[in-house]
Amino acid sequence: MSTWIEQGDIVLFQGDSITDAKRVREDGNDLGKGYALMAAAQFSALYPEKQVQFLNRGISGNRVKDLQSRWVEDCLDLKPNVVSIYIGINDTWRRYDRNDPTSTEQYESGYRDLLGQMAKLEAKLILIEPFVLPVPEDRKLWREDLDPKIHVVRELAREYGAKLVSLDGLFAQASIRANSAYWAPDGVHPSPAGHALIARAWLQAVGAVQL
Repeated sequence: MSTWIEQGDIVLFQGDSITDAKRVREDGNDLGKGYALMAAAQFSALYPEKQVQFLNRGISGNRVKDLQSRWVEDCLDLKPNVVSIYIGINDTWRRYDRNDPTSTEQYESGYRDLLGQMAKLEAKLILIEPFVLPVPEDRKLWREDLDPKIHVVRELAREYGAKLVSLDGLFAQASIRANSAYWAPDGVHPSPAGHALIARAWLQAVGAVQL
């Protein structure tokens, strides 16, 4: 089975706490305890001959503007061949817990800046859309803010020829099989099962496993 990730590639995971997943920051090779570790481990077991290197530079609490401020050091300087970006839930969350909103326009502008800076890398792109589940109930109110941002990610994936990992529908569908809290106890941060769901979707997006 062929895969989109090639021999000797450097694959970079970027994002917020969901990507960070308690990684040891002092260890540049630590992948955390979440979907990045799971996806990298499964890929490496399936394709050991490719000798792919995986890096995680997710940082808890980050928004698009935070990625912009560290994009040179934590992306461009690493010279990755594949960049996986998962950002957006904090751009919504801060509106509700700190009255510090990021408008859809600001989110799109910042995201475009990140992708524009990557032109010199000629790296392949994987965009992961944010999701939220109604745990607790007040998370339902977030849809007004988050939904337009999800559409931004989808449009950018189409425009930039990126692979898209469509998590919002995936988690909604999974919540029919088990309640939402099973997948993300606070509606945002995935459980181990939730991380495994993301990892599988990521591997499917890059052609490493079949549906």
